[in-house]
Amino acid sequence: MKNLRISFTLLLGTIVFGVLGFHFVEGMSYFESLYMTVITISTVGFQEVKPLSGAGRILTMMIISCGITIAAYTIGTLVRFFVEGELKKTFGRRKVEKQISELNDHYIICGYGRIGSLVCKELREHGIKFVVIENNLASIERLEAERILYLALDAAVEETLMKAGIMKARGIVTAVGSDADNVFITLTAKGLRSDIFILARASDEKNEVKLKHAGASRVVSPYLIGGKRMAQVLVRPTVVDFIDIAVTDSNLGLQMEECRVRPKSRMAGKNLIESGLRKEYGVIIVLIKKHNGEMIFNPQPAEVLEENDILVVLGKVEDMKRMDAEI
Repeated sequence: MKNLRISFTLLLGTIVFGVLGFHFVEGMSYFESLYMTVITISTVGFQEVKPLSGAGRILTMMIISCGITIAAYTIGTLVRFFVEGELKKTFGRRKVEKQISELNDHYIICGYGRIGSLVCKELREHGIKFVVIENNLASIERLEAERILYLALDAAVEETLMKAGIMKARGIVTAVGSDADNVFITLTAKGLRSDIFILARASDEKNEVKLKHAGASRVVSPYLIGGKRMAQVLVRPTVVDFIDIAVTDSNLGLQMEECRVRPKSRMAGKNLIESGLRKEYGVIIVLIKKHNGEMIFNPQPAEVLEENDILVVLGKVEDMKRMDAEI
């Protein structure tokens, strides 16, 4: 872009020089001088406005020498600007598509609107891999500016989900604006892979059942959640403050997190006292989700941990990291 500005500045300077030169040296009007300058630079060979004097011919040779050189440089810069831009764009997309093809155990986010962008922000902060499918031009510009992997395609098409790596993905979030589109994306995804986890957005509460029937694992209605949360702030403000601190506020260094008891973990087969989780890591165990789906809230010390149990715990971030590495 800098070279392009320089070339246009030099070309404009040559034109101004030619106009002033023909006007003062040959006594031509400004329009005649401009005409002579343009045909001289372009070397089209049109007839001169009037016979030139010796000084006029020297001026013409100077304009030809400078004009041709600068014009050629300007045209070359323009061509290079567009060609390099297209090549960069083409190779850039190929690089992105290669990165997408190498993803594994990632999430596919369908739609980068208000909800989709917030989901991506949270996943990014937690270091979780994901790819976005979006075909809205304004959203695509945001994705490029934020350097997020994306496919500018229709999420309801099987080929698009295949390109996004549905066969290797951990799950899909369908958060486009239309509930009908979310239903169709869900059906398409389930048709390709029946065991895929699908988190679907529902704009209308009445469509939650339809999305579940289509195969969605979980359905979230942002407006319903937002309304309930506003009511809870009025009814139970302290409870809401605690949840905010535990889930979203990192200023106090506290975090509510879930961790799975890995196969062959040293914790497997031990009760909570024997595991030493509370004593060694200072965490509060809120609940245990057993591998069969049973939820045990406020588990007792004698509760036995088993492989693939999921613990929901509250504690300091550094303690949580140490515990997750051990469990």
